Amino acid sequence: MSEELNSSSAPDPVGAYPHAKKVGNLLFLSGVGPREKGKSQIPGVTLNENGEIISYDIAVQCHSVFKNIKAILEDSGSSWDQLVDVTVFLTNMKEDFPIYNKIYAEYFGEVRPCRTTLEINCLPTPIAIELKCMATI
Repeated sequence: MSEELNSSSAPDPVGAYPHAKKVGNLLFLSGVGPREKGKSQIPGVTLNENGEIISYDIAVQCHSVFKNIKAILEDSGSSWDQLVDVTVFLTNMKEDFPIYNKIYAEYFGEVRPCRTTLEINCLPTPIAIELKCMATI
């Protein structure tokens, strides 16, 4: 049996999926980006009139993504220290990895979940980072 969970603090999903799904004592989070609840502008992103990225600040996006992850975890009955596995998607590994890796260490240093970081050519919204996480409850 599984249970769909949604956070009242995190931005709404951009598709037909829940923020998280609980299966036994495991919590699987859907991909989480840096968008903010109730806001149209994405933190750290400047778009042109066609909605294409002109510039972005990966540090601002990292902080926002981690804030969203924390909200979903807590609203789902878990917590930051119960993270087990994190998959990170970056759209520019060469430029963004050093900054992301430093900020990641600040947030995850004590918890130390397993981690995989991948470069992809784009994400569904104009963002530069997205995380997929698994935690225990």
